[in-house]
Amino acid sequence: MPYVMPPETAPQDRIWMAFPREGATLGETTVEREAGYAAWAAVAHAIAEYQPVTMIVDPSERSRAKRMLSAGIETVERVIDDFWLRDSGPTFVHAEDGSLAAVDWIFNGWGGGDWTSATHDRGLAAFIAGLLGVPIVPSLLVNEGGGIHVDGDGTILLTETVQLGPERNPHADAARVEAEMARTLGTEKTIWLPRGLARDYEPFGTRGHVDIVATFPSPGKVLVHAQPDEGHPDHATMREIREILAAATDAKGRRLEVIDLPAPETLTDAHGFVDWSYVNHLVINGAVIACAFDERKADARAAEILSTAYPGRRIVSVDARELFARGGGVHCITQQQPKPRT
Repeated sequence: MPYVMPPETAPQDRIWMAFPREGATLGETTVEREAGYAAWAAVAHAIAEYQPVTMIVDPSERSRAKRMLSAGIETVERVIDDFWLRDSGPTFVHAEDGSLAAVDWIFNGWGGGDWTSATHDRGLAAFIAGLLGVPIVPSLLVNEGGGIHVDGDGTILLTETVQLGPERNPHADAARVEAEMARTLGTEKTIWLPRGLARDYEPFGTRGHVDIVATFPSPGKVLVHAQPDEGHPDHATMREIREILAAATDAKGRRLEVIDLPAPETLTDAHGFVDWSYVNHLVINGAVIACAFDERKADARAAEILSTAYPGRRIVSVDARELFARGGGVHCITQQQPKPRT
């Protein structure tokens, strides 16, 4: 296959992020906005202990970014709409010769919600590819990096309400989406999940991104969000998804080993049921940047499960409550750039 997306556990050259800018997502009050800036900076600094970080910074935030980010974090100025780089940025893949390429999905602001704009962000993937001097793999599929997870061995997880949703691809069917994933990412087997977490269908949601629901720590294994409280709407959703994954086989014919990642005990916030999930972590060189929610027992349990799932990597927990309050987690605001394959 001409292009293959490596697993997140593959060696990386850097992590790409985007610094927050004022707007609907960041918050209405000064206190809310400052909390958002601090949350993004904390994730960047945690990653920078292990590998380079490049931050896209809107010109309006130049002075703040300089003040809040350490000198070791590279910044690149560009006008942006929002700051969830996993989704607006490129998805990196390896070409047949092992060199790097960048898939440029069509980005329409998670289905075109009235709170966001893709005017500038739809060109962000090509911009980053240009900075790196790597070829673009163009796609006519409306998609985001948070809507996919691959095992690097031919298998991909997708969600019906994302790639097949009318807000993104009204004329696509499963076969067309699967063919496009095979062309751009080198996948051979698609496991379709019916939907995402309940909070993800509210205004700031993505309508079901898989990276908050399930991920592959290694081929043949899948980490799955578990909501044990029957009063939470995600309890039934995740029970169904777990059953689908337990019955599924991957591209190599293996039955998946399902590993539960139980949710924190907190069920609600001021806006309703939360979607706090430990699945939304980022794997980097030598470490896993994990979400934490100021729940000592639950955070420790998640760190232990992640440590077992990713042997040899240090688990670095970062408070993700301010990220989730804005619609995502650690994985959502980051995008890994793998090393070329030699």
